[in-house]
Amino acid sequence: MKRELLMGNEAIALGAFEAGVEVVAAYPGTPSTEIPETAARFAKQYGAYVEFSTNEKVALEVGIGASWAGKRALVTMKHVGVNVASDSLMTLAYTGVNGGFVLVSADEPDCHSSQNEQDNRIFARFANIPCLDPSSPQESRDMTIFAYDLSEKYSVPVILRPTTRVCHGRGDVELGEINIQKREGKFSKDVSRYVTVPSHARILHKKLLEKMDKITEYIEQSNLNYVIPGKGKTGVIVIGASFNYLMESLQVLNTKLPILKIGVSHPLTKNTVLSFIKDLEKVIIIEELEPVIENDVKIIIAENQLNLKVYGKNLFPRTGEFSTDLVTEILSKFLRINITKEQSKCVPVPVRMPLLCAGCPHRSTYYAIKKVTRGKAIFPSDIGCYTLGYSRPLQTVDTCIAMGSSFGVACGFAKTVKEPIVATLGDSTFFHAGIPPLINAKYNNSKIVAVILDNLTTAMTGHQPHPGTQLTAMGESASPVSIEKLISGMDIPVEVVDAYNIKSIEEALKRALESETVYAIISRGPCVLLKGLEKKPVYKVDVTKCRSCKACIKLSGCPALEFKDGHSYVNPTLCTGCGLCAYICPVEAISK
Repeated sequence: MKRELLMGNEAIALGAFEAGVEVVAAYPGTPSTEIPETAARFAKQYGAYVEFSTNEKVALEVGIGASWAGKRALVTMKHVGVNVASDSLMTLAYTGVNGGFVLVSADEPDCHSSQNEQDNRIFARFANIPCLDPSSPQESRDMTIFAYDLSEKYSVPVILRPTTRVCHGRGDVELGEINIQKREGKFSKDVSRYVTVPSHARILHKKLLEKMDKITEYIEQSNLNYVIPGKGKTGVIVIGASFNYLMESLQVLNTKLPILKIGVSHPLTKNTVLSFIKDLEKVIIIEELEPVIENDVKIIIAENQLNLKVYGKNLFPRTGEFSTDLVTEILSKFLRINITKEQSKCVPVPVRMPLLCAGCPHRSTYYAIKKVTRGKAIFPSDIGCYTLGYSRPLQTVDTCIAMGSSFGVACGFAKTVKEPIVATLGDSTFFHAGIPPLINAKYNNSKIVAVILDNLTTAMTGHQPHPGTQLTAMGESASPVSIEKLISGMDIPVEVVDAYNIKSIEEALKRALESETVYAIISRGPCVLLKGLEKKPVYKVDVTKCRSCKACIKLSGCPALEFKDGHSYVNPTLCTGCGLCAYICPVEAISK
């Protein structure tokens, strides 16, 4: 055994290799992205295959094919990605798997970089498949290995559900030997199992329920749910990252309580819970987001006619991320333990407003859109860095729902309002979910301007490749898929413009707005953070020409621009030489 300081996501990837995983498929999404990235680093060494799929549903289906052929598969995504994959996931629960199949749903309480904070423990119950909830990097590794054994033993997909603090937290992790497997890929045909027509599905559903009864018994014999002894008749049931907050809080409060630490949220082992609570007078349930465990415990209490008070969401919020401060504050009041302000509060972390980077190609495109439309249009947008175009001064993002929704929502607006519709969407998002709604716009003759913001990478999650790039997840050469050829194949007018040539963007937009049908513009320019880009000369302000109008600052919002000593100033450490400020300046006071 060896020990390493690992991020939770790294521990999951290495745990999967210890379990003998051979196929990894993912769509990048915070907070899950480091799992496939770590897997890709070691893939060739361990004889595995890793890919970034076009979207989460495709990733899940790649994993399904590998598993049905007998290989162990790992599929990773963020919590909202499971929404995309759920169509296939629900039926996979019926058919079952062959090679071990683990789906990582990286959930995000407080939605740090997400459009919602859904609790995917409910998805596990919806699909009726096991769900494991690690609370540390070590548990992330351990539960990953356990999940593969569980999956193969009962032929079920298993959800591993780390949350942001577990995914990105670091800890000392004890690792074992890598299990390099070379299983023969072989699919044995069985239409009664794999072809889910209604007559087959009804039978498979019953078999799934029988499996889950056996899995419950198996989990009860494991050590994933365990008790930490304590004093008194008030106990705590806790799950996931909240376990860490609880343990730190009890240190601050200098008290010990009986604790049942839940590692498997579904199926919840009733006998384990009953054994823990039967002699208590009060039980506190600490879980982020929905009262999943709380509701189960209340059912157990009712079924066994226990005289026991339950405190959960009547104490703790249903929204946001918990913290040691929060847990300490609530428990101190509940337990009537006085603490000082110094004990109860940590040092606050400064808040930084999210901004498009200096020189971001999206900024110049958004500037052109706002200038040409004079802001008198509806601007549906999408998931990515470019969502930040909602803020001042750009204000060219009016909606953001889900991957690909900008074009779909635009179609709805086109049939209901008189204003021009200019929808924006990124290159990776286009491949993920932007193609079907663009086809819809063509088919239903929806008059929209569809702008693809192509920065040649999946920028928001850390520059992962996608089908439009020239590399795969494993660093191998790929034949890129041309966005413009795809769109041309739909018989949609399309223009490709340089994202840093603002004049050309403006002219293309004017032509697009005059069109009586859907019109596509690809605004192409590399993300300024991509490695290997040639550095451009930075810009500077001629103070003798500057009239202090602040137009450059007010119209672009570029973080490299400042106002000091009575004139505009370009911070040379931030400037990337994009030239937008020079284009905007009415007196040509800014130049290289």
